[in-house]
Amino acid sequence: MAVFLRKLLRIGGLPAELRAEVEAEGIIHLAEYVPVTRRFTGKIPGKRSKGNVSSFVGSLVITDMRVLATLSSVPKLAGRTIDQRWDLEQSGTVTAELSESGLHLDVDIAAVDPRFSGELSMHYKEPIPADMLRRLPRRSLAFNVPPEYVFRAVGVPYDP
Repeated sequence: MAVFLRKLLRIGGLPAELRAEVEAEGIIHLAEYVPVTRRFTGKIPGKRSKGNVSSFVGSLVITDMRVLATLSSVPKLAGRTIDQRWDLEQSGTVTAELSESGLHLDVDIAAVDPRFSGELSMHYKEPIPADMLRRLPRRSLAFNVPPEYVFRAVGVPYDP
């Protein structure tokens, strides 16, 4: 019932403006309403957790130019968890791995902000076929994020 309701309300669907962007880039793989597991252990201002595991839903898109993934909790609104081009320098506080079991994001939250400690990860449970993985320019990506990324990912309102 939960999956049906999410699809009916378009929670986890790719917003129209993002769909238009990625269609122009040459879609290799597009999946909507993908189950996402977020794990957080640690502390940030406003939240302390020991082994918090939460389920969300989102979209995963692989194009000729980039990897894009979103996380949704309300209809027609999706926050980007990764939007990384293949040709950019691959270094930063977030590492992403594409594998047959999906997309794995690991955030070094202490490197994002010295007020943070602990671990944050997200797993997009969308199988990616081995032959598709072989066609990709790389399977590992890395990028930097602002503190707001961590606040939103763990469900704490961001107040700069």
